[in-house]
Amino acid sequence: MIVDSLTNIEFYKSISNDIYQGLLFIKNADPEIELGEYPLTDTAKAVVMEYETKIKNDFGYEAHKHVIDVQYCIKNTERIPWSNLKRLTPNIPYNEQKDFTFFDMIMPQGEVIIGNDIFAVFYPEDAHAPVYSDGEPGYIKKIVIKVKAHTLANLK
Repeated sequence: MIVDSLTNIEFYKSISNDIYQGLLFIKNADPEIELGEYPLTDTAKAVVMEYETKIKNDFGYEAHKHVIDVQYCIKNTERIPWSNLKRLTPNIPYNEQKDFTFFDMIMPQGEVIIGNDIFAVFYPEDAHAPVYSDGEPGYIKKIVIKVKAHTLANLK
């Protein structure tokens, strides 16, 4: 997992074009951007979504086998607990079509608050629990960059 500031975008240019292009997309996105999917490269896309955060999510942790998530809130902030997969027990089997598994919620290994210049990168072994509020529940608008995991195999 990576937690970093958008001010460090240029660092990612030499590491991963997909992550770099995703971070440029995030940095240049108008907060009023339409919801939906935006292709970035052959192996990366941006997904713009909005929802209400909660004190507790309804599904626990999620993880993906084939994509890396770069997550950032362009409106407000979100708290995301995370944990390594080895500590977790699945509560919903892997869905190959949607590329996710859900896991029981246990004490996280850490948390990150995304937005206000801070983004997080979650690798396939980094289960993450989105939808948590950073304080009182409320509306967020978020961009998730989906990068095919095999393109970054050398970064683990």
